[in-house]
Amino acid sequence: MSTQSPSIDHLDLLLRNTSAPTRMQAALTAGTHPDPGFVELLIGRCAIEPDFSVRDTLTWAITRHDSAQTVPRLLVEARSANPQARSQALHTLSKVGAADGWQAITPEVLGDPDDEVARSAWRAAAVLVPAGLEPELADALTGQLGRGDMEVQRSLSRAIVALGDAGSAAVDRILAGKPSEAARMHALATQRLLADPDEGFEAAVFAAKRVVSLRNAPTVAGGSAAGTVE
Repeated sequence: MSTQSPSIDHLDLLLRNTSAPTRMQAALTAGTHPDPGFVELLIGRCAIEPDFSVRDTLTWAITRHDSAQTVPRLLVEARSANPQARSQALHTLSKVGAADGWQAITPEVLGDPDDEVARSAWRAAAVLVPAGLEPELADALTGQLGRGDMEVQRSLSRAIVALGDAGSAAVDRILAGKPSEAARMHALATQRLLADPDEGFEAAVFAAKRVVSLRNAPTVAGGSAAGTVE
């Protein structure tokens, strides 16, 4: 299997095998021996493949094919009603890296109610954004600050940090307004990462929570927050 290209029917059969290692080997072979006839099978399998490692191998196999064939099909998949299909298509578009992939980045997908789809969209957007559109993208991303659990917030912060000065300016605008407490905390953590990308996200969140808690602490005589030292 690994030394020659399978037929389309044989690849289809192997990708539907109950064994995850068999499906992974099939994807590896399809990427090692690219064939235009494999594109539909590989992209279609991404929508239903339950194993993360196999999905990642499918993405690699897709990137080994001509982007002129894969990107149009991935753009369709990014609008699928199936959240896994949308998420994996966006992830794969970011790996392909073709400029046409930007067409998948819409306000709807950046705010997708499914966290995994949104995370894939944020990462893809940071990779695919055309020069000059970084400020617009940064504003769209910072509009999601405060959303989700720690992993969701980590993904959003990383995408904002990847936008550099545009991301920093957008975070500053959020903090200058009246964001929710969750959005403020997330913005402060992201601001710390923009200043020091090597700082861990958990440490940035801890520091941000401390700032927010001190801001909300009751004051004592002299105007200091309770528990602080002048």
